[in-house]
Amino acid sequence: MYDAMCQAGRTSIPGGITMARPIAGPQSLLRILNGRAILETLARRGPLTRAELMAATGLSRTAVTQVLRMLESADAVTPAGVDRDTRGPAAGRVALHPLLGLAAAVHVDHHAAHVTLVDPTGAVRAEQHAPFPPHMDRVEHIVALVESCRALAKGPLHLAVVGVPGIVTADGGIRDDQGPDGGVFRSALSTLLGCPVRVENDVNLAALAELTSGAGAQLASFVLMLFDDGLGGGIVIDGALHRGFAGVAGEIMYLPQTPLPVGAPVLSDEVVGDLALVHGRDPQATVDQHLDAAAGGDEAALAMAAEMGRRITLAAGSVALIVDPEAFILAGTAAHPVLVDSVRKVADAFAAQLPMRFLVSEFGPEAPLVGAIGEATSALRAAVFTSIVPDRSGR
Repeated sequence: MYDAMCQAGRTSIPGGITMARPIAGPQSLLRILNGRAILETLARRGPLTRAELMAATGLSRTAVTQVLRMLESADAVTPAGVDRDTRGPAAGRVALHPLLGLAAAVHVDHHAAHVTLVDPTGAVRAEQHAPFPPHMDRVEHIVALVESCRALAKGPLHLAVVGVPGIVTADGGIRDDQGPDGGVFRSALSTLLGCPVRVENDVNLAALAELTSGAGAQLASFVLMLFDDGLGGGIVIDGALHRGFAGVAGEIMYLPQTPLPVGAPVLSDEVVGDLALVHGRDPQATVDQHLDAAAGGDEAALAMAAEMGRRITLAAGSVALIVDPEAFILAGTAAHPVLVDSVRKVADAFAAQLPMRFLVSEFGPEAPLVGAIGEATSALRAAVFTSIVPDRSGR
């Protein structure tokens, strides 16, 4: 919105950043634009002096002073100490008010829920992680963790972003091994939390984390391949996440591979258990235990890792022939050094026919939660800042 309301003339500020100055117009609209600019800047950069806000936004001293007065009266910003590091008289800093509100970012897998509460700056204010109890509904378990976090972090809860395994439809419904839920999970969670809830596929959230601040930040297109219980894909094309018409895009675990029967999973915990039986290892051991044994030189574990790497690479090859991404990013257990090495060896063997580039996630198994935190923070800023300076631009 800010950029759309700016005139062609631009001004350079320290650090090489070029900001557009707002066009002339109704004073109320200018105050909205300037207020949003200052709120967004404080959210991204933390406490700043008036001079630093002027440099970051391109606004005049008078405009910054007027907007800060308005934001202070709305309890949106608060004094945050003084800057004694620069020359000249000490200058007061301002920051977003600590009680503006919170958002819940949640990652749910087949075994546990990980809950964080974040503020508009993206800072984690509270965190809880616990496995699902044997006889407790998962909605109730998530709500209990959120309430435990709220006892540690003050402020209203505005929204929640929840990453789950399974296919997520446009209306927030989940299709998993038990079939479609018709949005029951999202509706129940929203009712008990008392706020809007957005449900997203966990691998898609991991891809958004990579797109925003990870290995995919400099790529126009990539496919994130995350192995956690099963193998899933998050597809980014031209800088945007591709969910598909029904939310099915990225379900790469069931791509056909010879000699597997059609519909058989390419790679999952159950598949690894079967491979362990074939190679004489404990089928109850975790994937990481097998891979750690391979790192230690265990021949049977090395053979398992080679087969897992082959399956991941063939799945990537099928995707590459359709999407042709700049790179594939390995995440979750797929980012284990032994499995990364196995994937790259297989990919090298196919390089003459189908070149593929493999990168490693910078977030490890926390990628879906990192993505949920990023999306929750963005949504929280939009909700809170609009309540402070309502958008009257007609957009």
